[in-house]
Amino acid sequence: MSSYNDIRFFNDPEVIVALKSAVRHPMIKELFKYTFPDKDQEEIKKIVLKCESIDDFQREVISKTVERILEDTSAGLTTSGFDDLDSNTSYLYISNHRDIVLDTCLLNYKLFEYDLIRTANAIGDNLVTRPFVNALSKLTRNFTVKRGGTPRETLVSSKKLSQYIEKLLKEDKRSVWIAQRQGRTKDGNDLTEQGVLKMIALAAGKRPVADYLNSLRIIPVSISYEYDPTDLLKVPELLAKQADEEYIKSENEDFNSILKGALGQKKHIHIHAGKPLDIKDTGEPTNALLQDVVDHLDTTIQKNYHLWPTNYIAHDLLNDAKEHRTHYTDKDLAQFERRLRLRVDVSDKDAVNSYLSMYARPVTNKLFIEQPHEA
Repeated sequence: MSSYNDIRFFNDPEVIVALKSAVRHPMIKELFKYTFPDKDQEEIKKIVLKCESIDDFQREVISKTVERILEDTSAGLTTSGFDDLDSNTSYLYISNHRDIVLDTCLLNYKLFEYDLIRTANAIGDNLVTRPFVNALSKLTRNFTVKRGGTPRETLVSSKKLSQYIEKLLKEDKRSVWIAQRQGRTKDGNDLTEQGVLKMIALAAGKRPVADYLNSLRIIPVSISYEYDPTDLLKVPELLAKQADEEYIKSENEDFNSILKGALGQKKHIHIHAGKPLDIKDTGEPTNALLQDVVDHLDTTIQKNYHLWPTNYIAHDLLNDAKEHRTHYTDKDLAQFERRLRLRVDVSDKDAVNSYLSMYARPVTNKLFIEQPHEA
């Protein structure tokens, strides 16, 4: 493991040491207090310090945190597709990405429930600059994706990351989660970056790329929130992009997004696990093969995305239509319009359209997939 020390998560002996430090940190103590509101600090400390592994910590603490979040900020979490997966098999889950931390927390919460192998998760190093966030990240089995650097540095770090992912899946029998793109989807348009597949395939070496990718058992995952708890925070970046301006994050923006994602209202949530990809080796160049995989991932993730009344409402409002009126009630419409008024200046047409588009895009994508196309 020494060759991966700069990116890996904690091993079990390190978990015990890290938790002894964590129970003293003010911010982490607040997290534990939120998780166990009826217990005093000494009782909480005993629960935490009994954990001797990441599995212990996820089961005894983090799963309780997720349950509390779901109870306080959602109308329930549903799933589909997980019954078809094998409890003894490690999978590479490639998922759309809407929330920095919650996506993987919810996925692993359900993997526990289905008795499936939990995931190690890819997270950008820009998100774990604070020491206590980095510690929590490693305690929840996150490994680091290095951002930036020269092209050569990027290639070296990408090769190491690719090899580490293969090691996790095949040697450690550990499932892995990675987003279909760098960063969260801000505009609701869930698209896979080919660069993600290129990085994953680097470890193939001289092996046929199609065979190698099939050996990783790739599962497309679609996660959808009825209300995106960070929708307000995404609008400024969308407006900057629309104006062809560089968007510069504030110092605490990512941390605030993590808090808002956890504590903001989500209403209903659904996660769908697709079937393992079956990639055919057609003899085409690697880039063309990877693009075929990208297209398949996009189609599958978008098709299996669970649409909510909010998506249909936004699509109708954006198009000044009532095409999807049977999919939502007057109450749904009133709640969404109230949320819209509270989040953006309704006199700012660009802001309104950006906000509506992030909810409407999954409907647009699914309609495109389902309509017949000429060969």
